[in-house]
Amino acid sequence: MSSTVFAASTGLDFPLAQQLTVVALCALTAFLSHLALAVFNDGVRPFMLDFVQGRTTRSATTAVSFGLSAGFIFGLGAPMALSSGVLNPWLLFLPTDVLGILAPKKWLAPLLGGAWGAVVVFGLDGANDLAHDLPVDFLTAMQQMATPILFLFTLFPVLAITRQFGRLRGVLAGGAELALVVLTMKVWPEVFAGAPAMAVGVLLLIGFAVAKDVRRRRAERVAAGGATPAQGQAPGDPNTGKGQAPGDPAAGGAPGEVDPMASLFGSSAARLRRHLPLFMVLGAGVCLLAQLHVFGGGEATSFLVAKGQYAEAAQVDFYRALGFIPLIATTALASGAYGIVGFTLAYPVGYLLPSPWLAMACGALIFAGEVLALSWIGKVLGALPSVRDSSEHLRAAIGDTLQLAILFGSLLAADAMGGGLGILIAGGLYLLNEAVGRVVVRMAAAPAAVVVTGIVLNLLHWLHLFTPVKS
Repeated sequence: MSSTVFAASTGLDFPLAQQLTVVALCALTAFLSHLALAVFNDGVRPFMLDFVQGRTTRSATTAVSFGLSAGFIFGLGAPMALSSGVLNPWLLFLPTDVLGILAPKKWLAPLLGGAWGAVVVFGLDGANDLAHDLPVDFLTAMQQMATPILFLFTLFPVLAITRQFGRLRGVLAGGAELALVVLTMKVWPEVFAGAPAMAVGVLLLIGFAVAKDVRRRRAERVAAGGATPAQGQAPGDPNTGKGQAPGDPAAGGAPGEVDPMASLFGSSAARLRRHLPLFMVLGAGVCLLAQLHVFGGGEATSFLVAKGQYAEAAQVDFYRALGFIPLIATTALASGAYGIVGFTLAYPVGYLLPSPWLAMACGALIFAGEVLALSWIGKVLGALPSVRDSSEHLRAAIGDTLQLAILFGSLLAADAMGGGLGILIAGGLYLLNEAVGRVVVRMAAAPAAVVVTGIVLNLLHWLHLFTPVKS
């Protein structure tokens, strides 16, 4: 892995068509954010309902969005883009969340969003060239993060299985993944070794969850069938209250009583469906951006796209989507604001498609299907609690593996550019951030510390107090 040549080594000089795509997509996402129809930050989405219903102000919602996004933009999005040479959603769409909500007028939101897109595509290349010309090239050093991120990310299904189904199944899944990684490295060296292992791990997790839900439903049917003759009562007997729907007078509810959550979910889904054409344009843009291979949907996929391993990148982002579909669906139904990148299924499809026009058509259809299926997805998730729990465990496991991988990779980067002094400065900044209450979110703290370390080492070199480490 260390010999891999990344896109970053050749700069971030995008062709005009790619630049226009980024600018247009940033303009559109800022416009959707202004209308409170979609935001990228999952933490901001629950606050959008109060904004839509007028219970909070635009400035207050902007403050929330900025507070939840700033660390990821400058601590994770920008360093990942500069080190991999590939754009990412934290750098593109978190700022357009903020700018769109901030804009007081509809026409201003897309202008601000487009301006940010222009800053990214025209400014990153200059920053990249400047950083590579420094005596201490911290961007090249940051490519050391690739190997820990790619390989430790492979373990997220094992963590999820262990937490949900116990140590025995977790150990079995871990053993299966390790065997597959070794086999892949030996037999198929051109394939990213973690891809088959992740596939097996995710399939095991889903299989365990579905089997648990099937057993639970079967047990409930048996219990319901056995209770009826023993009590001498038919299903739905008013003396038991069983088998009756909410709102049935015999079950103690008022005639025609409506579940307030179901009403909220229904109105949110209807609101999103009314703007289906906008979402189809958004889907076309997201899928096109992925197809251009200048964009990675996650930390691991950024480096895979940079290496040209698009099939592996598609696989990784597909598994990642499994952990976020329930979160995005439920928060969208509760708030009336969808995800800027939908369920992220447009990422893997875009990576694999051969034509930009085909990517736009497929992206539009994917987003249309997602928006139209939101209500149905909500019902399915309600009927499969173990599968829903699995997605939560997957999401937590992804966060844990990436935190360790990014921290370890950042220390490797610090060592590559400054040896022990680099580790001291970067590790010290990370620990200081922890000690003062995480001013920068943990996921972004280590890459941000590496960037600061690179700047400090260059200053020390100019003061003749440090000699750059020879690569």
